[in-house]
Amino acid sequence: MRTLIATAFVSLDGVVEGPGGEPGYRNSGWTFNGIEFDEAAYELKGREQGEATAMMMGRVSYQAFSPVWPGMTEEFAEYNAMPKYVVSTTLRDEDLVDNWGETTILRSLDDVAKLKETEGGPIIVHGSAELDRNLADAGLIDRYHLLLFPVLLGAGKKLFSDTDKDKQNLKLVESESYGNGIQKLVYDVIR
Repeated sequence: MRTLIATAFVSLDGVVEGPGGEPGYRNSGWTFNGIEFDEAAYELKGREQGEATAMMMGRVSYQAFSPVWPGMTEEFAEYNAMPKYVVSTTLRDEDLVDNWGETTILRSLDDVAKLKETEGGPIIVHGSAELDRNLADAGLIDRYHLLLFPVLLGAGKKLFSDTDKDKQNLKLVESESYGNGIQKLVYDVIR
């Protein structure tokens, strides 16, 4: 069974929207504004590229990343080379870019569950707040890679849903704090 890893930049109050400057969110770029850069805090992001064997995202994230990431050959070489899965009920094959490698559209969470049953290494989920919430609610996420930023954003897309469901325990498997206030938190989902 493959491991499904949700990775996110997250504010202290759980917001994941617009961390890198994506348009349409009033606090867009919040990971850069007012927080001193510390390269060590981003070590996890580089490690993810080497450990993941496939990347998953929702339609909105795919449409934001696909025009940009293929051209970032130095920063995202491993991601650009690996297979990609887009979970969407509306995206069409003709909407896929042709310069970003093998991309498969999954139409449902059942398709994601079937993919997890295949042979292969970890699949990393990028961006995709709505997809992350739906995957978590369906019990499909196995691990969280979180970089927690010392900011409160209030409104915005949240990492976790507010669905009334049973308690889900997590096991902290890795953590580190950095001088700029960022915390690395890696949790396994306990089943």
